[in-house]
Amino acid sequence: MSGTKAIAHPASAAAARLHRWFMHHALPTWWSAGADPSGGYFDKLDEAGAPVDAPKRFRVQARQAHVYMLAARLGWSGPTRKAARHALDGMLALRGDDGLYRSPAGAGGEALDGMGLLYDQAFALLGLAAGRARFDEAALEADALALAQRLERFEHPLGGYAEAEGLAAPLFANPNMHLFESFQAWSRLSRDPLWTRLAAGQARLALERLIDPATGALGEKFAADWLKPANPADRYVWPGHLYEWGFLLLDWPEADAASRAAALKLIEVAERRGVDADGFVIFALDERLAPLDRGARLWAQTERIRACARAAALTGDGALWQAAAQACGALEAFLQTPTPGLWRDWRDEAGAFRQEPAPASSLYHIAGAIAEVARLA
Repeated sequence: MSGTKAIAHPASAAAARLHRWFMHHALPTWWSAGADPSGGYFDKLDEAGAPVDAPKRFRVQARQAHVYMLAARLGWSGPTRKAARHALDGMLALRGDDGLYRSPAGAGGEALDGMGLLYDQAFALLGLAAGRARFDEAALEADALALAQRLERFEHPLGGYAEAEGLAAPLFANPNMHLFESFQAWSRLSRDPLWTRLAAGQARLALERLIDPATGALGEKFAADWLKPANPADRYVWPGHLYEWGFLLLDWPEADAASRAAALKLIEVAERRGVDADGFVIFALDERLAPLDRGARLWAQTERIRACARAAALTGDGALWQAAAQACGALEAFLQTPTPGLWRDWRDEAGAFRQEPAPASSLYHIAGAIAEVARLA
């Protein structure tokens, strides 16, 4: 960072390797092979780096706009403006007549699983913020304000947002987390106080409704009025999201001592319950915080990197720096592919990685982790 003394920490060496991989392999590959000349970005690349014939999900377009905005900040020498504009135009082309953004037919996105319509609107706001930051176009802020107004129909009376208009339950934490992220992004870009108010509402939702005061953890699925689901099978916890919520609460400019304490507790629970003996963040815990799915996803490793690095920088806790370094190593294991710049998405309990195409959506998580450790060092 300009004007700031560089910080040497246990994650520095691994972070530097990840940064080189990102700059020299990932960004060029996903621009040269991942950008569809007819518009937007392909959803997946196969192991040889060729596009997979599949519908292009909306969230990929929004996330790639964000990624290539971060690439410019991180100093990528490639065509950041062109790459970001390509994603932004692909995203804007998917806005419907009702002002909401949807994936093309056949690409999914409407299922009530926490990653449907509301989830995509959160990433629409993030993509618009990336575009506003990169191109300084006032029309993009007008689009974001119009979308925020349309999302009022999804507001829950006790805070947060329902998955679909008029739906009481089930309620999901995941899209609300990404709305918190996007509202924060806009609060840093815009002078309009709306965004700060909206971000504060999402923080209150997490602190007052979503986090279980008995465990300090946070579930994924909720019944009406943000209550625990009646079915114990629906009371699962994703450690990766404990890190992600923890980071976002620490990143929130209005955070006070109580919210920071809650954020650090989320990270502590994930460290204690969600990391296996090999140093990988596992996929799911049950409501007692016992392992439910010992497989590992790439994205969860990235969220551990940035949450532990931010928490370590704030607290000076050396154990958190070591955790960030370990998470960098876990992420590097996912990046061992025949074509540099690609990745594996799933690791099973036995330690084997699925041999399958790389999903473009993961680059958003990788970029976020790399941007955070670069910011700190």
